[in-house]
Formats: sequence, structure tokens, C-alpha cells
Amino acid sequence: MREGRLEVEMRESELESKEVNSKVDLNNLIKKVKEEEKRSRRQNIAISAAALSAVAVFGIILTL
Repeated sequence: MREGRLEVEMRESELESKEVNSKVDLNNLIKKVKEEEKRSRRQNIAISAAALSAVAVFGIILTL
């Protein structure tokens, strides 16, 4: 009987640990979203700088 009871207790503890692991931490999600926004801003700045540089070089070439 004790062995059966131990198995049931082990299964219950496994279920509880799975429930804890399956929960979503909002702080982590918010942190990931902020990091993604930072990356997106940096990428947009880099693309804008490249486009502006291309226009400036093209303008300089036209004036020569």
C-alpha cells in the first residue's frame, strides 16, 4: 500500500511542477517585447542612415 501511495504522491508532484512550468511570466514577456522594440529601432536607424548616405553621395556625384 505504501508503494502505491508513494506513486500517487509522485504523480501529483509531477503535475504540480508541470503546472508551474507551464505558467507564463508576464515580466519576461514584457522584457522580450522591449528588447525586440530596441532591436527594431536600431535596425530602422541603420536603414535610415544608409538611405540618407546614399542620397548624399548621389547628390555629391550630381554636383560634380
